[in-house]
Amino acid sequence: MRLDILLARAASRLVDAGSPSARLDAEVLLCHVLGVDRTWLYTWGDREPGIVEQARFEALVAARAAGQPVAYLTGEREFWGLPLFTGPSTLIPRPDTETLVTTALARMSARRGRVLDLGTGTGAVALALASERPDWHAVGIDLNPEAVTLAMRNAERLGIVNVGFLVGDWFAAIDETGFDMIVANPPYLADDDPHLALGDVRFEPRGALVAGDRGLADLYHLVDASRNRLVPDGWLLLEHGADQGAAMREALRAKGYRDVISERDLAGHERVSLGRWTGGRR
Repeated sequence: MRLDILLARAASRLVDAGSPSARLDAEVLLCHVLGVDRTWLYTWGDREPGIVEQARFEALVAARAAGQPVAYLTGEREFWGLPLFTGPSTLIPRPDTETLVTTALARMSARRGRVLDLGTGTGAVALALASERPDWHAVGIDLNPEAVTLAMRNAERLGIVNVGFLVGDWFAAIDETGFDMIVANPPYLADDDPHLALGDVRFEPRGALVAGDRGLADLYHLVDASRNRLVPDGWLLLEHGADQGAAMREALRAKGYRDVISERDLAGHERVSLGRWTGGRR
């Protein structure tokens, strides 16, 4: 069967399965099997795959039709222009989180500094920041050893050397203080959030998604505990849910942070709240 026909049939199957990006999903999966890019597919659609390649592709399409995330099926997702290994032990890096990177970079000067990324997962945020600020040193921490192994693989693959990764529960992995910036994309969904039953989220690790106190528990903990790890005038930046911005601004101000604001993602939702620790009374 010609590639263009095989691709059209796969896309149609994914449409019937309810995929919101059926054609793109089919193209990405076929490129993964063939080891080519999408431009190649458009150019050589009249070619025929081998029997083994066609069988592999059809198996991946069946898995995607059953809801499995494309990033888990291919083992890869791009974030901030960086190709990252992914896996079921971590959240899938999303464009929304690039808001966290953009906001952080705007407050990372050209001088040397240290940034801590809590709940690092694939290492996406730490690696993006380290790639953009080679004079800074980034540390990523995650509770899941498999996630840390994946993040280390990503650093090695990308050749980014000004970053390190540790296993631990938030700050428990380190005794260090004096970070110029702390960033985090912690769990922030309530345990009854309807998003947990939708799309790729169904297959992602629940522990990386759900927090107590209506999804705010880990966010509140980081607002409080980060004060002991930041230098005076250091920044704390937290990704959160679209309806949690007001709660985060209130929490940051109550704990003594200044210059508190929330930044919006590309969809216009409040996505990242941040404040500057002035080193005052706790």
